[in-house]
Parts: sequence; C-alpha cells; structure tokens
Amino acid sequence: MPRTARIKSEDSIYHIMIRSVGDTILFRNNEDKDTLLEILRHYKNIFLFKIYAYCLMDTHAHFLIDANGADVSKFMHSINQCYAQYYNKKYERRGHVFADRFKSIIVDNDAYLVTLSGYIHKNPTDIKNYKDNIENYPYSSLGIYLGLKKDTYGIVDSYFVLSQFSNDIKKARELYVRFIGKCNDKKMKAIVEFEHDGSAYRSERKILVRNLSPNAVLQFLANYCKSVTPDIFHIKGKKGAKEFRGVAILLMRSLCNISYKEICALAGNITISQASNLCSFGFNVIKSNKKYQSIIKDLINAANS
Repeated sequence: MPRTARIKSEDSIYHIMIRSVGDTILFRNNEDKDTLLEILRHYKNIFLFKIYAYCLMDTHAHFLIDANGADVSKFMHSINQCYAQYYNKKYERRGHVFADRFKSIIVDNDAYLVTLSGYIHKNPTDIKNYKDNIENYPYSSLGIYLGLKKDTYGIVDSYFVLSQFSNDIKKARELYVRFIGKCNDKKMKAIVEFEHDGSAYRSERKILVRNLSPNAVLQFLANYCKSVTPDIFHIKGKKGAKEFRGVAILLMRSLCNISYKEICALAGNITISQASNLCSFGFNVIKSNKKYQSIIKDLINAANS
C-alpha cells in the first residue's frame, strides 16, 4: 500500500519522533547521543529551523520543532541519513537504522504545545536513575528550561514555551515545574501514539520566508564577494569556484527551499552527492571565515528591503 502523504505546513510547529528499526538500540552510548545533537546543530544552522524541546532515549527520540518556513521533510531526511551513515560505519553494519520515516504531527494550539513539551520532558521517568529527578537527565532540554545546565550545543529556544506561563523567567520556571508534575497520563498517551490530528498552528511567530530564487542568491553572493560574477557557479576548477559554489548551495538550501536534485540541474555539472558535500563545505566556510559570518542575515535583510 502507498504511504499516506505527510501533513505539512512550512509555518507550523511539529512534534517529531524518530525510532530505531526492530530491536536495534538507536543510541548505544553517550557518544551516539552527542553525535545526533551535533548533527541537529549542523542542519539547524543550515535550514534555520527552531528546536523548542528534545529528549533522546535509547531506542527513540522526541523533538518539538518549529519549521520556521523550511520543509520539515528535507531537513529531517538529511538529519536521519547523516546519523544512519555514522551509526552503520561505527558499528560495521548495513541496512536501515530508523523504523520507516520519522513520525510528525502539527501542533495546533498553545495548550497542545506546552503539553507536548511536558510529555517530551517526562520521558526519562522510565529510566531508573532518573525516575525522581528527570531534570538531571543530560539528554533532555528540561535542565536547560530550568536553568540547571547550559545549552552546550546552542540549539534550544526554551523561552518560547516558558513564555506561555509567564514573561518573568523565574516565575515561568516555577510554573513549568508544577505543570510537568500535573501532566495527564491519558492525554500523554494520545500524544505519544500520534492520535492527535492537528491543523496548522501559527500563533504570533514571525516566520522566515523562503521564497528567494536561486539566481537572486547567486547575484547577491557575487556582489558580496565583489571579485566574481554569478557565472562562476557553473565553472569547475576555477580559482574561488569551490568556495563560491559551497556557500551558494548552502544559501539555496537554507533560503530557497530547493532540493539537491534541483541544485544539480541548475549547476549542470555536479551529482547530488557532490552538491551535498559542497553544502557541508559551504557551511564550514561560513563558520570559519569572518568574511561570511553575517551573510545569511545580510541576504535576508536584502531580500526584505
């Protein structure tokens, strides 16, 4: 039977769950969990989505993610594929790592948003050593919410959920602790089994519009670099071409919402694998070269002016 089409809205918030295939342990040790969080950070910086909550368990993981104008399927596919490649290489295995595609449900109101965050943060109660102190579980965002630990990877926007309780952070944390203790088990069961059929939840968030054309990106980048023309994107081997191509592809993936296949068609002389590698190269260029540190922000401002 064909798979049911995923309900998506690029300006929505999602409860996303990934689960290992069969009896496979998805995270065999802390290094595996750290690797997934590092991968999350990498793709968050490319696609500019937001993470409001997360919890990594041994066989599955939950996330509360704001697509922020991006296509959730594109970045989750990239995240899962990257982790699967790491996992199979490390443990010298082949085959699927995840059970089917990731599960996702659109969050449709404030009450559901905070209830989901509570459910996600209560997952460690199933772990013996954390049953009575879930706030200390290192692979959950709850400790970040409560100010008990730093957000090492810089990936969580905890204030968005906490602001539903109070604009005063201290009071919000106190109310959130009480809320978690009162989470209704029946409602939690419905959430974890993905029985809720939500419609788009937009609230008052400012969504990043991803409607730039690839040609606009190329022209902007050429002007930004000053010493090149957009045509360098189509030329292999020319000095500076790899850097230009890498940064351009990253910007296209981030702000044009186009696939690697579409990028290959535009470039005319690269494979999907090469486009993916160039995107990663472009990410490293932006991260390490001061020249590009504000380029995404500058491109967004230019597009909105």
